[in-house]
Amino acid sequence: MTGPITGSATTDPTPGSPEEAALERSAIRRISWRLVPFLILAYFISFLDRVNVGFAAIQMNHDVGLSATVFGWGAGIFFLGYFLMEIPSNLMLERFGARLWIARIMVTWGVISAAMALVQGPWSFVGLRFLLGLAEAGFFPGVILYLTYWFPSAYRARIIGVFMISIPISSFLGSPISGALLNVTGLGLAGWQWLFILEGLPAVLMAGAVLWLLPDGPRDAAWLPAAERDWLERQLQAETARNTKRGQAAKPPLWEILRDRRLALFAAIYFGSTASSYGLSFWTPQIVKSFGLGNFETGLLNSIPYGFASVAMILWGRHSDRMAERRWHLALSFLVLALGLAGGTVLTGLGPVVAALAVAAVGVYMLKGPFWALATEQMLPATAAASIAAINAVGNLGGFLGPYLIGAIKDGTGSFTLSLLPLVVFALLSAGLSLVPGRASQPGSGARRPSVA
Repeated sequence: MTGPITGSATTDPTPGSPEEAALERSAIRRISWRLVPFLILAYFISFLDRVNVGFAAIQMNHDVGLSATVFGWGAGIFFLGYFLMEIPSNLMLERFGARLWIARIMVTWGVISAAMALVQGPWSFVGLRFLLGLAEAGFFPGVILYLTYWFPSAYRARIIGVFMISIPISSFLGSPISGALLNVTGLGLAGWQWLFILEGLPAVLMAGAVLWLLPDGPRDAAWLPAAERDWLERQLQAETARNTKRGQAAKPPLWEILRDRRLALFAAIYFGSTASSYGLSFWTPQIVKSFGLGNFETGLLNSIPYGFASVAMILWGRHSDRMAERRWHLALSFLVLALGLAGGTVLTGLGPVVAALAVAAVGVYMLKGPFWALATEQMLPATAAASIAAINAVGNLGGFLGPYLIGAIKDGTGSFTLSLLPLVVFALLSAGLSLVPGRASQPGSGARRPSVA
């Protein structure tokens, strides 16, 4: 398994001294600038290929004969494939190394995403979406695991928040691009087909960059000075020692890892997040389009909520780290999400509806950093790969149920606004579960509050 390095060859600075603080700032800054922008770009492409089906549906549903229910089923079935392959894929990443396995994931999802241009009807649509989920499984939890190799827990909410800004940015920047691509025609292909092709190919090209630029772990990073590697080693070893007090250092069998009640609770909390997140991502373009806008105007308006969400995600993750608190930050995020969704069910008119969707988007992305910081702080290093994958796999089943319910309610009632009601319920349930007493020790306990802003 690739992970934090061991062994130190330099004299350690005195803990808490100005020398150690300077070393810490230098190491975190260097690692952040080397890795995080690259990972943001990779996840930007990943998420864009996952949710661009929401824009394609504006033309595709009519061209190939998809009802709202069938579209919701096909959009969400991605997560059933994701669920089936999530844990095996993350374990293979741990075995073969991040660089090779992430490159493999990107090649396969890029090819299948581009192949969505071949959809001819309901069965091919559902089948390719399922295969896309199989192909992409393991990418996000693999990156979360990879970040634990490089960043002590005191930094993770902000780093995860910065990394996951690629999600709202993919909608903020990708929405007008996807809207514009719907107007592209040529070679006998419709706009929605060009959308899939032109947004799928960058993943294949990015895979080559992964093999060239992404180290498997700190020991493989020639650009990281020895003193900074030693500082990182001491921090991660200290956290390992603290975490080991809560369980055995040896890696238990997979079935025993999956029996941990904390995983079930985290997965249930995350279920509410993904149901809302993907319900909004897959259906917001059609909700906005229903007000009679053109394709490009739909893309521009659809980007507004995600612009606000991008800023909120970073600020809320930083605040969570600074306060060394996770649970209330998580619960409050879900309440903001529920408020926005509820507003979308009662407000009318384009402006109020877009404002409500903006509040919902802010809530759904505020919770990302605190959630994954809290989850990874409660895991033993020996079980982190399987645990992260299990939480993400089960929680992402909400990405199947949320879009499907929206489509089914839309077909049954003719109303997009009523279809948001199940998402309100999911968000409120997750808010309550975030505050379950005695779930785990206080997040960040035992971890020194970071000195780097």
